[in-house]
Amino acid sequence: MSNDDDLLRRVAERARSQAPVLAAPVSVVEIAAVEAELGFALPVLLRRLYGEVANGGFGPEYLLFPLVGDGETVVSVYRAECAPDDAEPSDHWPRGVLPVLTWGCGMYAAVDCLRPGGPVLLFEPNAGPDDWADAWFQDSPSLAEWLKSWLSGTGWWADDEELMDEDGEFAEPTPPSICRSV
Repeated sequence: MSNDDDLLRRVAERARSQAPVLAAPVSVVEIAAVEAELGFALPVLLRRLYGEVANGGFGPEYLLFPLVGDGETVVSVYRAECAPDDAEPSDHWPRGVLPVLTWGCGMYAAVDCLRPGGPVLLFEPNAGPDDWADAWFQDSPSLAEWLKSWLSGTGWWADDEELMDEDGEFAEPTPPSICRSV
């Protein structure tokens, strides 16, 4: 059993304990259609979460968006944030950074699908940044580590001090990869 297999097993157990009924997992065909629509591949672990655990509805706090379906999905939120007019990339949301969960108040957890390991970023626009890069923070160096934080209850959402450095100041923002054309 690989580390990802064990992690997915633990995530599935937690998801089943969290929600009385989970959405069916997404098919390989649906995942391929999403990747074609977005113009980039999902990280393997994210693909497996949606394809083996459920089509969203589990995870920290407000729960992962569904990948596909009606209403608010990963794809619909990404389209609204990254390219709201389907022509020009937005000035605040980079291409390839896929929102997977809302924290409310305009904040999102997002997976950078263009970087190895799929780092999880926090988009926090509420401080009124002069530069949109200042609204981005690295939440976790990888999706796997982010999921482990959820499973162990050690993510910042469990304790606001996670976003602070040793001096009690909020950590410096970490800009995601820049918007790139397909």
